[in-house]
Amino acid sequence: YIFSEYAGSLVHLPRFSEATEQSLILHIPYVGDFFPLKDFGVKALTIAIIWMLTLVNARGAAMGGKVQVLFTALKLFAMVFIIGMVFGWGGDSHGIAATFTPTETVATGMTITAFMAAMSGAFWGYDGWNNLTFVAGEVKDPQRNIVRALFWGLIVVIAVYVTINLAYLYVLDIDTMAGLKATGGLVATEAVSRVAGTNAVIIVALAIMISTFGASNGTIMSSARIYFAMAREGLFFKSIGKLHPKYETPVNSLLLQAAWASVLVLSGTFDMLTDMLIFVAWIFYALSAVSVIILRVREPETPRPYKVWGYPYIPIIFILFSVAFLGVTLYNDVTAYQIATAAGQPAVINSVFGLVIVATGIPFYFLFRKKEVAA
Repeated sequence: YIFSEYAGSLVHLPRFSEATEQSLILHIPYVGDFFPLKDFGVKALTIAIIWMLTLVNARGAAMGGKVQVLFTALKLFAMVFIIGMVFGWGGDSHGIAATFTPTETVATGMTITAFMAAMSGAFWGYDGWNNLTFVAGEVKDPQRNIVRALFWGLIVVIAVYVTINLAYLYVLDIDTMAGLKATGGLVATEAVSRVAGTNAVIIVALAIMISTFGASNGTIMSSARIYFAMAREGLFFKSIGKLHPKYETPVNSLLLQAAWASVLVLSGTFDMLTDMLIFVAWIFYALSAVSVIILRVREPETPRPYKVWGYPYIPIIFILFSVAFLGVTLYNDVTAYQIATAAGQPAVINSVFGLVIVATGIPFYFLFRKKEVAA
């Protein structure tokens, strides 16, 4: 989606008139209104990219892996280039350092809710850290290489993510960033244009397109393995567990994923989709931590080649934070929805939308569970 939005900053992407965009409204009770025709040019390009990368990965894990390695390297180079450009040409700071007033105070409750709201965006930047585990069956020496890859991958992501945000804050103040958010502006583009002029916007757009293209490929390649594994375990449609006869890839799983992703793209905006995703993902991250404790108690003699550091304190701390994050996020979403609807503006409760989508899977769970017990 971000790839397409930045592509739209370089070339004109067609869109319908506002009247046409508003003509098709899908209303879900207690969730909100959806406008499938809004920003249709961006959505159409997004769907095209999803299907292109799906077909690349359907032709073999090796091909998808090569694309991933290439674009990961280009992504890191692009981000380092942006960081160097801002800090190297930025001159005196005009960003947060010049405007921050530490004497200002904010109510504790407001600080917590604002912090949690901001974390949703940050978590999206980090999300995908665990996707390597989805392709564990195709990794050489997984017990050694997966742990190393997760550890060093997170270190690199943290370093790059923090540094590039510091670069943005070096030249932009918080009010400017908030204004960009409200008007659909792009922070990276504004930051670089401040130090290198408007011509540099093209460089930034290309850099971010490279970054998001690689991220999309990695997600498509890894996530499809989940539905494939479920089908192989009898917990999903049997056809989804089939491999391509020539390329030996989970082609049906990839195609199903692309179709569902296309539907989601049409349903909403990037921010809405990512907020929904992060909320739902953290439900399952918390459940994963709970399962560590349950399995330790239920199956104490089971061999464990890898054990959680600091057990049981680390899982418990993680669970408590997850519950707090989910609770505050739900409160923030409902409050924002009430404010928007009171002002007569269309809105969606992103977290509730995520819960509704997850709930649609419950009948399938019981269906396949019943088949498994019968077998």
